[in-house]
Amino acid sequence: MLKFIEKQDIKDYLKIMIGITLTAIGINVFFKPNQLVIGGLSGLGIVIEHVANIPISVTNILVNIPLFILAIKLKGKAFAGKSVFAALYLSVALTYTSYLPPQEGLDMMLVSIFGSVLLGSGIGIVLKIPASTGGSDLAAVIINHFFKGLPLAKIMACCDTIIIICGIMVFGIEKGLYAIIAVYIISTVVDRIVSGGSASKTVHIISQKSQEISIALMKSLNRGVTGLQGTGMYTNEDKKILFVVCDQKELVILQNIVKEIDDKAFLTITDIKEVYGRGFTQPKFEIEK
Repeated sequence: MLKFIEKQDIKDYLKIMIGITLTAIGINVFFKPNQLVIGGLSGLGIVIEHVANIPISVTNILVNIPLFILAIKLKGKAFAGKSVFAALYLSVALTYTSYLPPQEGLDMMLVSIFGSVLLGSGIGIVLKIPASTGGSDLAAVIINHFFKGLPLAKIMACCDTIIIICGIMVFGIEKGLYAIIAVYIISTVVDRIVSGGSASKTVHIISQKSQEISIALMKSLNRGVTGLQGTGMYTNEDKKILFVVCDQKELVILQNIVKEIDDKAFLTITDIKEVYGRGFTQPKFEIEK
């Protein structure tokens, strides 16, 4: 039992618990009592609790369990482990933080700011491990599996947009506008914690299983993978270096996939200021013919 605990890295699980607790406080103390639907599974849970009186913690489990089962079946064990723990612990945290006094009657801008900082900090801590709380992220991965031409980031954005629209329909346009402000603050806080503000990443991977990793990444992320020739100067062995560009949310999935295939793989991750091309931003400048 002790060996198992050591293998799973106690520090990571403690960080997940801290991050998830901050997330749950943001939801229960600020967003739920003020009816701000900020996208994701937590936002969907707020709508469902208001309409059907089903607690957010129950919605989280009922939605996440089938999503994880389907994601693992389609994409492999890279979607298990710490992410499953994070998703399940979110339901626990949502239950015990529901007894905290809700901050109702505050200025809605203050609610948006303080709730977003708590939620963004919590999500950022979890993503940096890396892990995920499931929800719309997993739904996006599953949709991407069947519609490979759709980038993950855009699918996630669409899922969140649909949930925010549901919130506007239930709670009104004013709260929907504050929710949009909250989503922007959450994204900014998450980016700052995880990557210092850079949304896109360059990843170099050195592994003895480069072929297996490249196939898994192309299948799961629908991103291009470039193989570069390299030489290990100490061993004088030729090696294949994989070059991948992805966004922040995809980075979590990428790291899990690589670790699942080769836990001895060497990764370097670099922030990108700008990236142009298919699947990313199209260049704004015009090329003279």
